[in-house]
Amino acid sequence: MSRCVSLDTILVGRVETNGYRVVVSHMDAITLLRNDHKTVEQLFKRFEKAGDRAYAEKREIVDRIIEELSVHAAVEEQVFYPVTRATVPETEDIALESLEEHHIVKWLLSELVDLDPKHERFDAKVTVLMENVRHHVEEEQDEFFPKVRNELSRTALADLGQAMADAKKSAPTHPHPRSPDVPPGNAVVGAIAGVVDRVSDNISGIAQGGVTAVQDLIARVTNNDKPKVSPTGSTVARTQAKKVRNAASAATDGVQETARSVKSGATKTAKSAASGAKATATSAKKSAGTTKSTAKRAATTTGRTAKAATKRTATTAKRAAKKTAASAKRAR
Repeated sequence: MSRCVSLDTILVGRVETNGYRVVVSHMDAITLLRNDHKTVEQLFKRFEKAGDRAYAEKREIVDRIIEELSVHAAVEEQVFYPVTRATVPETEDIALESLEEHHIVKWLLSELVDLDPKHERFDAKVTVLMENVRHHVEEEQDEFFPKVRNELSRTALADLGQAMADAKKSAPTHPHPRSPDVPPGNAVVGAIAGVVDRVSDNISGIAQGGVTAVQDLIARVTNNDKPKVSPTGSTVARTQAKKVRNAASAATDGVQETARSVKSGATKTAKSAASGAKATATSAKKSAGTTKSTAKRAATTTGRTAKAATKRTATTAKRAAKKTAASAKRAR
């Protein structure tokens, strides 16, 4: 009996059309796991290159390692190991050893979750973790994966890869070393733990984002630079924290912009009022000056006219008196 036939009873993902099996191409199971191994190894190398006092960077890297390895281990335990143990000969012992190696790794991960990166044993624990994981990866890729690839068809591996990709969506993002690691217990507990982890990640992200948003607001009020804070925890937690911080920042920016607009409007109004008052005062001053000048000119003109009229009247009277005196003299 073909091994992929027994796999058909475990996985779903095919469409029957006119008697022919149509298979949608997906990343196969082994490629998916190898990609996970590469991602974790890149994180290991980043940690090894981080400086002795790069505490924030080390914390961020270890949080990523915890998430990646927790999801990876859960998917292998819930899907890959059970399927391969049932369908691929001579993998029983390798799968059981892998489960024990997972168990050790998960305990180390659980101890690193809340350990301060400044703690004297933080780097030591991460180093031991990396050694264990690298040994585990080497055995899987050199011994386990070749047996699986030689036994299962490309279709079966694609179906298995799709099932594992689906399992990743709800896999726990934190280590649970006390939980069952074999079916059926691990499937049930893993699903519940995955939901709890993701809810916890969202709450953690909201809390971190809220704290950072308050710090940002204080920085704005005191005219200081925003604090450079890197969220910790899983990808979900960090993403949620950034969303909360950005939303709060956008709201604060809106309020600040409104305040600026109001202040700017008030300033413009005050300037306009001052400018208007000044213009009115200037106009009044100019009008007063004009009126004064006009009055002065009018007074000067009137004075001149009156003086001229008086002079003409005196001259006329003088001439009349002179004529009257001449007439009286002739009459005598």
